[in-house]
Amino acid sequence: MALGRRDFLGGAVAVGATALLAPRGAQGADAKIEVLLNEPIGTISPDIYSHFIEHLGGVIYDGVWVGENSKVPNINGIRRALVEHMLRLKTGAIRWPGGCFADQYSWRDGIGSRDKRPRRVNFWADTNYKVTEAYKQLKDGPQKYESNWFGTNEFMQFCRLVKAKPYLAANVRSLNVRDFLEWIEYCNAPAGLTTLSDQRAAAGEKDPFNVSYWGVGNESWGCGGDMTPEEYATEFRKFAAWLPTYGTKLQLIASGPNGGDVGWTRRFFGKLTEKGSGMVGRMYGWALHYYCQTTGKGNALEYTDDEWYDLISRADRMESLITQHWTVMGESDPQRRVKLIVDEWGAWHLQDPHMPAGYLYAYP
Repeated sequence: MALGRRDFLGGAVAVGATALLAPRGAQGADAKIEVLLNEPIGTISPDIYSHFIEHLGGVIYDGVWVGENSKVPNINGIRRALVEHMLRLKTGAIRWPGGCFADQYSWRDGIGSRDKRPRRVNFWADTNYKVTEAYKQLKDGPQKYESNWFGTNEFMQFCRLVKAKPYLAANVRSLNVRDFLEWIEYCNAPAGLTTLSDQRAAAGEKDPFNVSYWGVGNESWGCGGDMTPEEYATEFRKFAAWLPTYGTKLQLIASGPNGGDVGWTRRFFGKLTEKGSGMVGRMYGWALHYYCQTTGKGNALEYTDDEWYDLISRADRMESLITQHWTVMGESDPQRRVKLIVDEWGAWHLQDPHMPAGYLYAYP
């Protein structure tokens, strides 16, 4: 009997959970698994193997960036071991600078001479999120007070080193359309064409970065502005209209739903298409976010068997989320021009007491 991949995985979770309840000595039925090695199904997009990095905990500082003068082996300040491991993963794209961090980030803070870059309070330094309570123990350091030493040029260097495509998340909550236009100009305009492209060249990056993937906001239903889907649709229309390309095809990714909120998807597309479907044609992707956590302590290193299977079951919900939102998207986009993109998902646990303050263990 042929068994589909999703049926097998769903059954495996159910069997695993049931096994915990089976009486000792109970005998299960004989089972046989047949692995068909040479049965091609289709080409897997390399972008499936993409990643997300944010200025949260030790992800950027002490993770990606250690600095040129660090005792940790590095390539122009970027941790060498990370580069070597990322090359083995054959990464598709990397999304930066957030996440919620992007919703307060000004890209201008992260360019130019590092010793002249401004220091800011990190977005996560004083929030009410349970997962970041450990930040309150921090007195200083880049995890709490952003040094901006890792900015646009450093991120582009990281992408080149690991052979990944850059995916930039633009700030829609606290910056305006002009800031977005000028970030595109700084990244993609040829040297000698504009003042901003000359500024990039003066920092050692003569050739344009040719960034194609641009996120228009992040979690606009929450930390990205606490908007309604109709409000965000209006903002997206402003940010997506009449963009200069400088020879690079821009792939605009809109801020999609939080988990199973199909209302966000339906209402956004309904508002966006009030003037016709033309604006839908300017969208490359619709970004779904989904996090899961155990119902117990939430500690990445402390869990029962039941909590482990519960977490796996919650993760398995992703299949239904994709199906639900894809169906609703088709109501306004029957030609299927917009892709459904999952650019944040994973298990997000509480701070582990054995880790330095402000560091998270399980983060996507």
